[in-house]
Amino acid sequence: MAIAAGLAVANVYVAHPLLDLIGKSLAFHPAEIGFAVTLAQIGYAIGLIFLVPLTDIMDRRRLIVGQTVLSAVALVAVAYAPTKAVLLVSLAMVGALAVTVQTLVAYAGALAAPQERGIVVGKVTSGVVVGILAARAVSGSVGDLLGWRAVYLLAAAASAMAALALRWMLPPDGRQAGRQRYGKVLRSLPRLFAGDRAVRLRAAFAFVIFAAFSTFWTALVLPLTAPGSGLSHTEVGLFGLVGMAGAIGARSAGRLTDLGHARRVTGASLLLLCCSWGIIAMLPLSLWWLAAGIMLLDLAVQAVHVTSQTLIVDRHPDAAGRAIAGYMVLYSLGSATGAAIAPFMYSLWRWSGVCGAGGVISAAGFLLWIASGRFQQ
Repeated sequence: MAIAAGLAVANVYVAHPLLDLIGKSLAFHPAEIGFAVTLAQIGYAIGLIFLVPLTDIMDRRRLIVGQTVLSAVALVAVAYAPTKAVLLVSLAMVGALAVTVQTLVAYAGALAAPQERGIVVGKVTSGVVVGILAARAVSGSVGDLLGWRAVYLLAAAASAMAALALRWMLPPDGRQAGRQRYGKVLRSLPRLFAGDRAVRLRAAFAFVIFAAFSTFWTALVLPLTAPGSGLSHTEVGLFGLVGMAGAIGARSAGRLTDLGHARRVTGASLLLLCCSWGIIAMLPLSLWWLAAGIMLLDLAVQAVHVTSQTLIVDRHPDAAGRAIAGYMVLYSLGSATGAAIAPFMYSLWRWSGVCGAGGVISAAGFLLWIASGRFQQ
């Protein structure tokens, strides 16, 4: 399940090291290319609202396999996109179908014993972290050798293989499908979200941390491939591997959440996220500072993310799909916001503008944690 989740989320993030190649191929304006990431994230938000709630009324194994097959089809459409419009629509479809990640997280949490739920969710989420980071490394290398379209064909082949493996290896759902009507489940989503202050707070944290995360990763390729830097897309992609600390953070955060330390983990991680931007801003001095900042940023983001998902599944075990969907809508909107902000800030003030934006977003998250302390777990 961790491997399948990693492959699914990688489909959304493979574009990051390739933005300049895609832009040149399809004549995007430099300030517009961030929309390639933004549309994928908007598609993800749509999928969260309309697809993830199916987790609570359908056979989850069948749902996961079906979405993975359709992801392969959408990736082929991206690979052969002849125009900007076709590319953006296809990327939105890829984003919408990538929500199988949340179905996998909800299913894993449902299968786990309550006292081990944080560890299990952390393990699956660690696969997501590895998928995000490996996607950048692989897409950069393949993009240099074969072009950006080959990257999406490779992702389509991986999704098709994942569908076969999931069909063979996932445990049976063990429940009757279709007990509730789809419309009723959709209508219950906003009520569930509005009626739980803790879920709303965790969703707000998701918006902040992934706006900061997306601001950094969307903009990173721009200074590293600019004239004078001289890095190839392969080398840019390899910086993603530095963020493997996020996978470690995901597993550790789940363990600490099971022990009742969710609030402390959240606060410490948000403070760490703020500090990471000061180190990332030192990129012009040395790439070593950049590497250190990436480690801290990814560690902080994934620790908050796992803590939040574990708490949400604990609070709503019978409606985990809907609860996580509401939470992840804010995650997706945060990612889309960061993807839109990053190229704009870079065009105005270069790397210092990107770091300033990321620092402000992160500081807002830490202030939210302080202000809402009595509502937190």
